[in-house]
Amino acid sequence: GRSLLLAPCLLESTEARFLEREVLASRVRQVEEENRQIRLQLSQSQGQTEGNYGNQQWVASADTGAEDVENTAEERANHSECVRSPTAEKCELIHVACVCAGHNASRDVVTLVKSILFHRRNPLHFHFITDTVANQILSTLFQSWMVPSVQVSFYDADELKPEVSWIPNKHYSGIYGLMKLTLTKALPSDLSKVIVLDTDITFATDIAELWAIFKKFTAKQVIGLVENQSDWYLGNLWKNHKPWPALGRGFNTGVILLYLERLRKLGWEQMWRLTAERELMSMLSTSLADQDIFNAIIKQNPVLVHQLPCFWNVQLSDHTRSEQCYTEVSDLKVIHWNSPKKLRVKNKHVEFFRNLYLTFLEYDGNLLRRELFGCSSQATSESTRLQKALEELDEDDQCYDFRRERIMVHRIHLYFLEYEYTSTEDDTDITLVAQLSMDRLQMLEAICKHWEGPISLALYMSDAEAQQFLRYAQASEVLKNRKNVGYHIVYKEGQFYPVNLVRNVALRNAKTPYVFLTDIDFLPMYGLYDYLRKSIVQLDMANTKKALVVPAFETLRYRLSFPKSKAELLSMLDMGTLYTFRYHVWTKGHAPTNYAKWRTATTPYKVEWEADFEPYVVVRRDCPEYDQRFVGFGWNKVSHIMELDAL
Repeated sequence: GRSLLLAPCLLESTEARFLEREVLASRVRQVEEENRQIRLQLSQSQGQTEGNYGNQQWVASADTGAEDVENTAEERANHSECVRSPTAEKCELIHVACVCAGHNASRDVVTLVKSILFHRRNPLHFHFITDTVANQILSTLFQSWMVPSVQVSFYDADELKPEVSWIPNKHYSGIYGLMKLTLTKALPSDLSKVIVLDTDITFATDIAELWAIFKKFTAKQVIGLVENQSDWYLGNLWKNHKPWPALGRGFNTGVILLYLERLRKLGWEQMWRLTAERELMSMLSTSLADQDIFNAIIKQNPVLVHQLPCFWNVQLSDHTRSEQCYTEVSDLKVIHWNSPKKLRVKNKHVEFFRNLYLTFLEYDGNLLRRELFGCSSQATSESTRLQKALEELDEDDQCYDFRRERIMVHRIHLYFLEYEYTSTEDDTDITLVAQLSMDRLQMLEAICKHWEGPISLALYMSDAEAQQFLRYAQASEVLKNRKNVGYHIVYKEGQFYPVNLVRNVALRNAKTPYVFLTDIDFLPMYGLYDYLRKSIVQLDMANTKKALVVPAFETLRYRLSFPKSKAELLSMLDMGTLYTFRYHVWTKGHAPTNYAKWRTATTPYKVEWEADFEPYVVVRRDCPEYDQRFVGFGWNKVSHIMELDAL
């Protein structure tokens, strides 16, 4: 086997980093100016528009007392400066629930969480109903994010599937789109209230304002919802359109205030089941998942619902009239991208909404690790350990920056893109393991063409760079058709490149019995994946301690006809088109490979470890991890190979 190096690694210069910051600052100023212009247009175009619409007369009768009638009138006006909003108690714990399944939803929910954390002033407890994929991704993310005054609980969606699997559903969310119906059972029995959100939500205000609306519920109200802003439930979108029963326009369930304690007393589980069974006899399936069933219940029991002002769920799908929901930018509270088109949806103010969304999409999540002043919170064991380690550091120590880097906890988002892997029956499968930063993205397509086996890549990036990578991967025919490549984002923090930490993230998340530990600049020879798997069997690596050394070569040319055989490679070596890797810079790094013997060898041969040896090897997945004390350039692989040899 052999590898080929295409381009030497380039160190990022101080000048480049300064230029990058200047470009970013210029972009921020540009976006701010765009938003200012859009706000001006929004104010002018909506100045004469009435603030609300739809069938609201029944709400006043559902409420009791003069205060509630007055509140309804205020909601009809729908101007944030007119609403006498109740407030949440200082340091009151706010509970938020979300159903999240799969790689894409796990990525979307991070933007929702960022928007909530950015505005919040209260402690938060997130409750996630997840499948196995989302559980792994989000549990790792929150453990590494370490946001103060934030608790996270996970509930297994698989255990809830039998509750709703009997309901036919045509909505793109599938079975997970029905699981909000089960929250009275899924969430802890002593949890009395919760805000339930879809993953495609963006907050533009403090979530405590929404939580405080629970105080406005009358004794019989158990659900807080915003009216649906499309004509779906009116049944006039197309000929013979027959929606589920709903009160007027119906309600949208992207944002829900659930009074769990009252719902349990009402017998909610039996209520929604009986309603669903009755309607399915004629409707046969749901079109909008749980929303259809919620609306059918409210149609029968309008007294149960507390209608929220529509700025708490500004719905941006093609058929909505959401622009009638706000007359000032300050009216906007929650934006709901409730269309499969997401950011491509048609809306005359979509550019403003898109900019707001992109702000949080690319926002540095490290900045959200701020303490809530005046609210005591129980520190996790990990944060306590980290704080103790920081206090023990001496800032006058010349190595202070390096010692601090060693204990830094980086945010990690595993499986940033969709990933599928099926294990082989012969237990010889190999994952190519590597790490990279933004300046090496161009290598990904070539590696995927040369290596058909599974790949585990850790990418060291900022939040903004991660989104650039996402766009790049989604636009690439090669990358989007490869599902056996795991992309794991390690978010930038600190001044050094934590190369071995990033390598370890890629190594830990390889799922095969063996790993090929390489660098992103190398292209494997065609067929190397199959060749190595056969070698694993021939050398009985399952029962012996061996590492396969893959000889490495380099070229100084950017355009090269890749050798298709060993004979071609030897010819290119003789012509000076290729060189043994680093022969002119660091000969000791690969000298023990014994290239002279390799030229004539027809079978694998044994090599001995020597000081400074740093080959690219195939080993068992349970090999030692890289020493994370090494940051930046130099000795990071040498130390790992030394440890492998010692074992």
